[in-house]
Amino acid sequence: MHSESTTMAELNTSPVLFSEPQVNMTRREDGAIFLQSPVALEQQVRCLGEYLNLWAEKAPQRAFLLERNSEGRWAGVTYAQARDKVYRIATWLIGQGIGTDNPVVVLSDNSVEHALLMLACMQVGIPYSAISPAYSVVSRDHAKLKGLIRRLAPAVIYVADPVLFGPALAAIDGLHQATIVVADGKHAPPAGLNFSSLLGEVDELAVDARFAQVNHDTVAKILFTSGSTSEPKGVINTQRMLCSNQQGKLQVWPFLKQTPPVLLDWLPWNHTFGSNHNFNLILANGGTLYLDAGKPMPGLFDTSIANLRDVAPTMYLNVPRGFDMLVPMLRSDAALRQRFFSRLQVIFYAAAALPQHLWEALEQISREELGYVIPMVTAWGSTETAPLATDCNFQAERSGVIGLPIPGVTLKLLPCGEKLEVRVKGPNITPGYYKQPELSLKAFDDEGFYIMGDAVRFVDMARPHLGLIFDGRITEDFKLSSGTWVSVGALRLRVIEKMAPLVQDAIIAGHDCNDIRLLLLPNIAACRRLSGSSDDASLSEVLAHPAVRDHIRSALHELRNTGAGSSTYASRALFLQQPLSVDGSEITDKGYVNQAAVLNNRHHLVDLLYAEPADAELISL
Repeated sequence: MHSESTTMAELNTSPVLFSEPQVNMTRREDGAIFLQSPVALEQQVRCLGEYLNLWAEKAPQRAFLLERNSEGRWAGVTYAQARDKVYRIATWLIGQGIGTDNPVVVLSDNSVEHALLMLACMQVGIPYSAISPAYSVVSRDHAKLKGLIRRLAPAVIYVADPVLFGPALAAIDGLHQATIVVADGKHAPPAGLNFSSLLGEVDELAVDARFAQVNHDTVAKILFTSGSTSEPKGVINTQRMLCSNQQGKLQVWPFLKQTPPVLLDWLPWNHTFGSNHNFNLILANGGTLYLDAGKPMPGLFDTSIANLRDVAPTMYLNVPRGFDMLVPMLRSDAALRQRFFSRLQVIFYAAAALPQHLWEALEQISREELGYVIPMVTAWGSTETAPLATDCNFQAERSGVIGLPIPGVTLKLLPCGEKLEVRVKGPNITPGYYKQPELSLKAFDDEGFYIMGDAVRFVDMARPHLGLIFDGRITEDFKLSSGTWVSVGALRLRVIEKMAPLVQDAIIAGHDCNDIRLLLLPNIAACRRLSGSSDDASLSEVLAHPAVRDHIRSALHELRNTGAGSSTYASRALFLQQPLSVDGSEITDKGYVNQAAVLNNRHHLVDLLYAEPADAELISL
């Protein structure tokens, strides 16, 4: 075995923002490659509650959490107010005799009340679990919600709006013995409570006694993955995981020490990106979080834009679909563009790779507005890694570079066909899945590395300090009938880039077939613009317009002409006209598309793609 240490001094990395990226690489005789930061993980706090206490003392009047009130104004809590309310809620939780076996569950979206309840649970060592609101308000059969409530056996269930969540509450009636808590101003159900009922007496001695018992092994959260199964996996998140993640983040993003971060964010707290990365980043560094009630969806993104006119963030974190909707607005609205960039330090994308055309657009817009390019970075991980395993704390040359392992984390890269499978070990790794011991055992290899199921490749293996590139999900890749492997992640990005701006995402079909074919998720607004269709034109009319079909057909030709064989282009495509299904696990709250679930659920459309003669609805080479 031999080791080498490299740095990245030659890259244009701002020392004001980021620490110098470094990596140790060790090769083993069996072909395994190990990557680790040579920088040790520094001492981390015992639990997240220490951050709340710290900022309540150091910056008591600083705004912590803000949301729009009924009058449309920003309202919320300072750090001192948050700590006071957290201690009152924690007093109530203790008085209910709630222990570690019966979590507090939240079914609703992000809100100040939601945040305070979450923090109160963690202050006294009671597990907290947020469940995707889609399982309550979008799902028709509530099957996933029922299964999760049975498994969790919650002591408290919080919903902001008992009318909106009425069908969900009715569906789980009899499956739990929880106290139902609803937002203030809402009519509580029988035996239920309004949130203000939790803010009565405060017993600081009792809360502090419980707080003193919270340690790195205490379960902080149970967050659920959104896979293709009907029973999502409940990932145990310990305080060690969450605190080591924030300490590692601070070491690679030292600029967080200089100016308290300001973030406007919609990302849901039932996902690790919004909850463990974004919310905890604000808490750990004494920042201010504006809760965005919008999201990157037609009809809801207008809310996000209106909020961006009010709030000038110091960092902007979003998923690719959010940037896809933001870029046209920044291009067309000078006032919004000026406000957006006025104190922006970093643009961060995650949950999926950012298509290169969006990367280049953001570079161009920031250069035109500021005279320089705002650093665009990402990270890589999962719910099981809380979520950071790697961080790209430098400006890469193009999209998709996920950086290097953060301090304390070790990556193991294993040859897997033509790819490198990546596995992870460190203090940020889950101890297992809640009440699913069999799945917990299968999640780790015989050396204790968490089996992620992802692949990576080096930007340049001879210069490992240039970082890693996400190379797709190993389980998504497949072979054509010729035996040629198809890299789904890489092809998906090429399809989106070539078909921009008409396509938001692509599902790659072709398992054991002669060639590849595509199901396309349309960007409806862009398709309407190109077609010149009226607002009352049906979706099928818009997608059948010759200009739209010609654009896709030209992209198919370009994919073939610039590809390197049958695994790099598709011969036919079909637009999806029915929205992706939450019940069918086809899409997550963040907009991540589950390839396998879509192909399985819509096998009739896959059959149509391959039927002969070709249906008129298909777009072919």
